[in-house]
Amino acid sequence: MTAAVAAALAASSGKLAVEYRVGGASPAVLECSPAVEGSANVAKAISTMAPESVPSSCDWVAFAETQLQGSVNFASLLKASNELNDHLRLNTFLGGNSLSIGDILCWSALRCIPAWNKSVKDNAKNIGDEVCRWFVYVSSMEAVSGAILLLQENAGKLKEKQKDQASYEIGLEGAEQGKVVTRFPPEPSGYLHIGHAKAAMLNQYFARHYNGKMIVRFDDTNPSKEKSEYEETILEDLKMLGIEGDVLSYSSNYFDQLADYCRQMIKTDKAYADDTTKEIMADERFQGIASKNRDLPVEESLRIFEEMFKGSEQGLPFCIRAKLSVDNPNKALRDPVIFRCNLTPHHRTGEKYKAYPTYDFACPIIDSIEGVTHALRTNEYHDRNPQYYWMVEALGLRKPFIWDFSRLNFVYTLLSKRKLNWFVNNNVVTGWDDPRFPTVRGIIRRGLTAAALREYILMQGPSKNSVLLEWDKLWSVNKRHIDPVAPRFVALNKDGLCRVNIVAGPPEAYTAEVMKHKKNPDLGFKNTAFSSCVFLEQEDAKSLEIGEEFTFMDWGNAIVESVNKDDGLVLSITAKLHLEGDFKKTKKKLTWLSPDPSALINVCLYDYDYLITKKKLEEDDAFENFISPVSEFITPAIGDANLAELKKGDIIQLERKGFFICDEPLGTNTPLRLIAIPDGRSKSTVSKSDVAK
Repeated sequence: MTAAVAAALAASSGKLAVEYRVGGASPAVLECSPAVEGSANVAKAISTMAPESVPSSCDWVAFAETQLQGSVNFASLLKASNELNDHLRLNTFLGGNSLSIGDILCWSALRCIPAWNKSVKDNAKNIGDEVCRWFVYVSSMEAVSGAILLLQENAGKLKEKQKDQASYEIGLEGAEQGKVVTRFPPEPSGYLHIGHAKAAMLNQYFARHYNGKMIVRFDDTNPSKEKSEYEETILEDLKMLGIEGDVLSYSSNYFDQLADYCRQMIKTDKAYADDTTKEIMADERFQGIASKNRDLPVEESLRIFEEMFKGSEQGLPFCIRAKLSVDNPNKALRDPVIFRCNLTPHHRTGEKYKAYPTYDFACPIIDSIEGVTHALRTNEYHDRNPQYYWMVEALGLRKPFIWDFSRLNFVYTLLSKRKLNWFVNNNVVTGWDDPRFPTVRGIIRRGLTAAALREYILMQGPSKNSVLLEWDKLWSVNKRHIDPVAPRFVALNKDGLCRVNIVAGPPEAYTAEVMKHKKNPDLGFKNTAFSSCVFLEQEDAKSLEIGEEFTFMDWGNAIVESVNKDDGLVLSITAKLHLEGDFKKTKKKLTWLSPDPSALINVCLYDYDYLITKKKLEEDDAFENFISPVSEFITPAIGDANLAELKKGDIIQLERKGFFICDEPLGTNTPLRLIAIPDGRSKSTVSKSDVAK
């Protein structure tokens, strides 16, 4: 496989023709086989013969041959993976900015390790975000995936595609290797949400797929809504997701050019000045009625435009509208506004401008100026595609190609910036990073890993089909990422704690080391306190009956001798330790904690519901009428002292409670704050409002 991938890369670059045969099958690539044996040697020979297409990286070649070859146990695999992960934090590939022979050898070796290969088939049960990002990306490269398919086909092992894997064969019109330019143009008027993340990832995917480039351009054309703060956070979130543009630009860089293009539109009678009020304009556009100013003389429209630019009293009531159509069935083509006045200082240009272009005018023009070849955007803009093309044609500019893909629409979720702003401004949430928000920061604060989000979005692909998605699949992918590496701890709900007196328990309290993760010894050990008296949660205590044998997790079995109840509440239990008992035969494995104050800390467990109570809001629904009455749930708890070591962002599992992320570490006078991470099971993703009904 290693040689086939290297051969495909070399052949695709046009630098070298290579034949690679599989078990006597027909040539998998092209003719001209290097006279060497062994896949690694073939790959290295190809690197030597075509260094520009498959550059060498000797350190990682040696790493693959010494650390990843042969029988690899979990511990050594984790160690090697962590080393790769550390290097890839600051590098796209092991060899730097391009795929090297070291990448190919390490990728191929990992793919051939059964434990790693199984994790990939299970949707990337990864060890390290960056190595997972690199592994998935290399796997998706055209030459790599093509070589794999050829090998499978020649060996007679071609299998049906996994149903979750999206197709990227969309046939981008005019796409040529090395010439594709995509762009991601966020408006800096809010934080990046999961829908924006999809747009950014798909634009980056196709730019990389065709060895082109991606532009990140801030659409800062509305000073009333935009802030430098939003620009900074958007760039930070993109970087966190592994997305960095090859070029960073701003629509505001082109304000003077856009004004000139507007003048050109007016001079060619393709635009006019209009002072119709907003309400009347909306009504006339709806009814297909021409504005009273549609036939205003060109000279007058030009004069008014200059007054708009000055922000004069005469210019302020006016806007400039493109003269497309009055009654086109597509309302996006009914004389849209392309320039309007705004006296709010701009966060980058200050008070220099008093009139600004609209997004619909600026975007197609700047796309053409900046050399964008393919504009990939969500299909909510589909009706505006003819308008986009009209603008560039009216100005005689080069026309980019548009590809629409479906939005990420989730149940019980709002993605409108205007509506999300309402929640922030009305203090329904704590801010744009609230764990209930679909912003990148919100869902990552709730415990979603960047690697899981990337994997999930790439699974959705560039399809045009719009579907209403459940959250369970995304959180299931996330669980596969965190389960192997999340250490295990214990916390008990404070309310109604029950004391269990243990007969034949230890005469004196003591501590012993217990593994943090029974399947991952490299996570180390924690200190657990053992004593002749322990705490159980009230619900567990209520479930026990006299004579019943149960298991204290990480300790052993015990048999209930007595239960002291009062008005339905279990006050205390006496149980006899029975360490020779078989834990496999007990139905109940219970979490417990020693009451020793030095072994306990205060914890607050946070869980969340959706912000709205309706799965899908219709266009005429007022979202304010569907706000969840309670969407934050706080449970005071006590936890084992090992939890005091947690730092913000650490992900753990609380035994029998699920996965949690540390939102605030333990303070001198404040409890540890943990946020519950949904695990993809229906219980964790169902609306609590629905359950209450």
